[in-house]
Formats: sequence, C-alpha cells, structure tokens
Amino acid sequence: MAFYTNEQWVQWLDRLAEQEFAVIDSFLPDEVLASVRAVLREQQLQQQWQPAKVGSATEEVRVAEIRSDFTYWLDIYRDTAARPFFDLVGELMEQLGQQLFLSVRGFEFHLAKYPTGGFYKPHLDQFDSRSNRVISFVVYLNEHWQVGDGGELRIHRAPEPITVAPLMNRAVLFRSDTVLHEVLPASAVRYSLTGWLLKQPSSLGVLGL
Repeated sequence: MAFYTNEQWVQWLDRLAEQEFAVIDSFLPDEVLASVRAVLREQQLQQQWQPAKVGSATEEVRVAEIRSDFTYWLDIYRDTAARPFFDLVGELMEQLGQQLFLSVRGFEFHLAKYPTGGFYKPHLDQFDSRSNRVISFVVYLNEHWQVGDGGELRIHRAPEPITVAPLMNRAVLFRSDTVLHEVLPASAVRYSLTGWLLKQPSSLGVLGL
C-alpha cells in the first residue's frame, strides 16, 4: 500500500522542481516516524556516533573548521527497525522517476547529531570526484526544539537566504548539486535523519539531472 497518493507527491515534487527545494511539515506517517525514532533511541543508548568528515568516501577527512557534527550510518540489513522508512524512500524514488523523470537507483542515510555549538559551514552535497548524489533528504527529529536552540538549515538563495527551523518531522528535499546550504550553530543538541538519493547513472530529467 502506498504511503501517499500521486496527487500529494505531485504537489511536493512540483515545488521541488520549481524552486530546487521543498520543505514538508509532518512528512513521515506515524508508523514511519516511530520506526526512525526507535533507531535513534537505540543509538542514543549504544553511543556509536562517529565524527563526521568531509569529502568523498575515498578522501574523507575530519575538518573541525568546516563541520563539527557526529553521524551514525544506517544499514538496511542491520537497522531493521528502520525498514518502514526505507520503504517510504522507495516510494519517493519511484515518484521522482514518474513525476520528474529522474533516474534514481540508490540511497544512503545516516543519523546526524549536532552537539551544543555544532555547525556545518556552507557547502554543496555533491563532490567533483563523486557526482552521483541527486537529491538531498533531511528529516528533523528534535521533539522540543524552540527558537533560540539554533541548528537551523540555511539555504543560500538570492536575494535573501532562507532559514528552516529543525522542527520534529519536518522534511527538506533539495538538489544536491546546486543548493548551497549550511547548518547554523546549535545552542542545544540537534538530531536529524539525513541522506541522499543516488543516480547510477542518471539521464536528463525535469531538473536537468
């Protein structure tokens, strides 16, 4: 059974095509959100966070001046509690093909933890040496976030940047190769589920990808 109707997907993906990003509140259905939060709770107990790095997989390095978050990379076979989320990602990938003619064939996701003071300087999500990231996908997991807690996503657009508060179950989709963005310094611990939809390879679609 589908999570959302074609009409709902068209509304969201039209927004993505028109402005290269889309902000969607209350995105994950209750059962999917519960599955993601279960994985986060387990990770909070296990404390397997790794310092986040910059660069492609073969050239990753920790550069504290650029980013200071921590990550836990999800595995579809190991992190079985997140299966409902991966099913939703599959539906999104199908809709990107149907609605925007994007050839998306894979994905990668991690939980992200920004400690107090954590940040990520302005950047694109695509690398010169690895250009297969098509769409970036963030879902925020901050139950009690309020103004002053920081950790907002700032999208650098002319004439003015757009600031997105990391509210619980707010999703952001955006083009990995063109949308310059940053995570503003956090004044409280900030969590998200962050990932990318990948082309292997891609043909030209509505977004020119």
